Amino acid sequence: MSLILGDNDTKLEKDKNPDFVNSLERGLAVIKAFSREKPSLTLSEVAKETGMTRAAARRFLITLEELGYVAQNERKFTLRPTVLCLGYAYLSTLSFPEIAQPHMETLTERVHESCSAAVLDGVDIVYVARVPTKRIMNISLALGSRLPAFTTSLGRVLLADLSPDALNNFFKKAELIARTPYTVTDPHRLREMLAEVKAQGWCLIDQELEEGLRSISAPICDRRGSAIAALNLSTQVSRTSLEQLKEEFLPLLIQTAKQISAELPPI
Repeated sequence: MSLILGDNDTKLEKDKNPDFVNSLERGLAVIKAFSREKPSLTLSEVAKETGMTRAAARRFLITLEELGYVAQNERKFTLRPTVLCLGYAYLSTLSFPEIAQPHMETLTERVHESCSAAVLDGVDIVYVARVPTKRIMNISLALGSRLPAFTTSLGRVLLADLSPDALNNFFKKAELIARTPYTVTDPHRLREMLAEVKAQGWCLIDQELEEGLRSISAPICDRRGSAIAALNLSTQVSRTSLEQLKEEFLPLLIQTAKQISAELPPI
């Protein structure tokens, strides 16, 4: 949605909470305009990415520069390391990444594949813990990285645990865009797959996120049995067969997820 209010935005604006702070929304939109693919942007590019006027984008950039979140070099703007404090404030409130890390390291040592943990945020998953291997993959992931939930085993484990209303809301908002020829984008088929994931308690994805990449995930649950995060192992098609994933990796993955769940403090 454009951040400049026009005739088409009037109703959306009226539907917002009266205490909603539009300027904060726009300031965060400027920060989110930067990405791995676009680490530096001109004023015009920021305005285009956020849907703001150049004048409005300039005011937000100057403010963020004064606060230490943005740096300017000639015509280009970039994020400064200070912006990491925003994400760290969230990560520091979580207990399970600290609990999960040693278990994930042990699992990675046993199977020699990357292990990750993620939470659901809207239509995406966000990585909150990761133990990589030294092998190189096309997708570079770090803490805070986001991926479409429906294309990942982590995301499908978390989506499978949503209430019917929450899942319906997800499908209303999500853009089901194929990333590979194997990506399932049909909403009806995805709902069937999520029901299967819910019933079996784990999810396997075969090349739907990236060609040549397979992953398998299990939920990390709180004391009430609700999935608050998901744990996965990822590997390459050339290294690991589907049978090996299910027969060798899955039992260890489920065991690790249960160990982490058991150590989480009660809510």
